[in-house]
Amino acid sequence: MTSNFNMRDVESASDLGRRLGLSISNLSLLVRALTHRSYVNEHSQAVEDNERLEFLGDAVLDFIVGAWVYNRFPEMPEGDLTKMRSALVRNEQLAKFARTLNLGRALRLGRGEFTSGGQDRDNLLGSAFEALIGALFLDSGLGAVDAFVNPILEEARESVLNEIRDPKSQLQEWAQSKKLGAPRYHVVSTSGPDHAVIFEMEVAIAGVVKGIGTGSSKSSAEHAAAQEALNNLGMI
Repeated sequence: MTSNFNMRDVESASDLGRRLGLSISNLSLLVRALTHRSYVNEHSQAVEDNERLEFLGDAVLDFIVGAWVYNRFPEMPEGDLTKMRSALVRNEQLAKFARTLNLGRALRLGRGEFTSGGQDRDNLLGSAFEALIGALFLDSGLGAVDAFVNPILEEARESVLNEIRDPKSQLQEWAQSKKLGAPRYHVVSTSGPDHAVIFEMEVAIAGVVKGIGTGSSKSSAEHAAAQEALNNLGMI
């Protein structure tokens, strides 16, 4: 493995910029955005890692995403706007964006990080995406970031909307707001042949059953039970 290292399979910053259609005039910013601290620790010629750019990119993304959500959903109440923004800027989602851009192949990592698969690790990918945004902002301004990020956000719109409207999440938030503890899901029964099992699931809060639902999987049955619970609680 040592003989195969040397970052030979890593995409260059200039190639990444061309592939993503980024017109970054200061290429060193893009190189820095792709440089993990583990690389700096092993290469004396590398001056700085991407952590400062990550800090900046985090702030820029908060603003860009907040503005996008506000303008994209003019009828959405403030509470849901906050949920939508939070769902879009959390590290797991940023890592998904990075994977969509195939950002991992361009990360400059130290030997240990590289050989242990750091180029596909959520925390590194999410941080690199933020650093990329920070670099783009410094080089080209807020308009360039907006133009780059908006199509990415649009592509994630439906999945994130479904997530924030997930009845299980809504029921859990309600239970926690009432200090009743987390909802508990329990299989009541199963029916049907092995290849088409139907699950009946109930959900209880503080020991009181609030809803019952069925589905072809435990997950879908939990979803249906949470939906009924919300109906029974007058929340839908």
